[in-house]
Amino acid sequence: MSETHEEATQPRSLRVEVAPRTLVAIAGAIALVWLLGLLWNVVIIVTIALVLVGTLDPMVAWLERRGLGRGRSLALILFLLVLVFAGIVLATVPPLLSQLQHIVEDAPKERNRIAEFFDSYKSGAPFAKAVRSVPLDDVVVKAGNEMLSYSTYVLAALGYALTTMFLAIYLLADPRHAKSAVFAVMPRNHHVKLARILKQLSVIVGGYMRGQLITSVAIGVFMFATMSALRVDDALAIAVFAALTDIIPFVGGYLASGPAVLAVAGRGTPTIILVVALMVLYQEFESRILVPRVYGRVLRMSPATVLVALLIGGTLMGIIGALLALPIAAGLRLVVREMRVDLPGEAPDDKQHERAADAHQEHLYEHLAEGAPLDEAAEIAGKVAAGKTKVTGRHIRH
Repeated sequence: MSETHEEATQPRSLRVEVAPRTLVAIAGAIALVWLLGLLWNVVIIVTIALVLVGTLDPMVAWLERRGLGRGRSLALILFLLVLVFAGIVLATVPPLLSQLQHIVEDAPKERNRIAEFFDSYKSGAPFAKAVRSVPLDDVVVKAGNEMLSYSTYVLAALGYALTTMFLAIYLLADPRHAKSAVFAVMPRNHHVKLARILKQLSVIVGGYMRGQLITSVAIGVFMFATMSALRVDDALAIAVFAALTDIIPFVGGYLASGPAVLAVAGRGTPTIILVVALMVLYQEFESRILVPRVYGRVLRMSPATVLVALLIGGTLMGIIGALLALPIAAGLRLVVREMRVDLPGEAPDDKQHERAADAHQEHLYEHLAEGAPLDEAAEIAGKVAAGKTKVTGRHIRH
């Protein structure tokens, strides 16, 4: 009995063993995160370039199917994009600069008028004194100095933009080679899954760009109607500027309100308050109702998921993160679904049918792509993933 009592009173030790493969996987994940941190700018450039490719490739393919060569189709689309960009710049920048110049020139007069407004009330003398003490000349000089200090960042951003554009042009000009490079780094038994993911990613990018077009047109129409109702000069230029800035999630609408407020600055405080209130209400409508519904529908994501993705992207990477949050979130959701990952709330047999279909497609692909070069294998994988290929003996039937 004493020996049994001593064994019962001895503390028990818990032994934890970690398999070498698990340690290697953890070390690889840490190394991958570290490498992504070092090459974050490259990752962003490649991601944006892929979004551009997914946006422009359907247009190039449409022209190519109508007899125009790949190179000529790409050159025509780029030429049209340059024309559109030049037209937008000419329609928006000169009127906005003119309005800004008028605001700066009329600033002293507006300062005196605001001070006189406060002087008309007994308790407004301190506010009038504070308004008269505003150094408008110093404000203009400081604003100019700040713009000069940010010129290096502007040049760096232009450099990144050009790099991204040329990378997208290269991928569009030679898609077969680029696709082969992607398939070369993926194990052959995953080629059909990869082809399916790439095809659906193009659909996601197209849906994202259509959703962005809807929201930009909506705020452009709203701004044009508001400015026209207030009989503001250059209402079209302000509306186009609002449509462009709306590309930036969350803050785009507030940036668009700047030119609108400047345009009505000389019409008194009530008009300014009215414009600010309308812009705030529209921004709330867009961010809470329009964006979740539009993007949720085209990206097959719930409104709550859309809002959470935008918040996470904006918090991690600012404006760039907010711009890329939705296509990245939709892409990750697609990869998880296509890799048949078992999620915690799913039953073990939820994906048995999908896994059986995947096994059949992989077997068919191995049969058809045996001995084929990489570019031909990639094309076969795409046809197998789309269900456009069958086997009769040793022949391929489309």
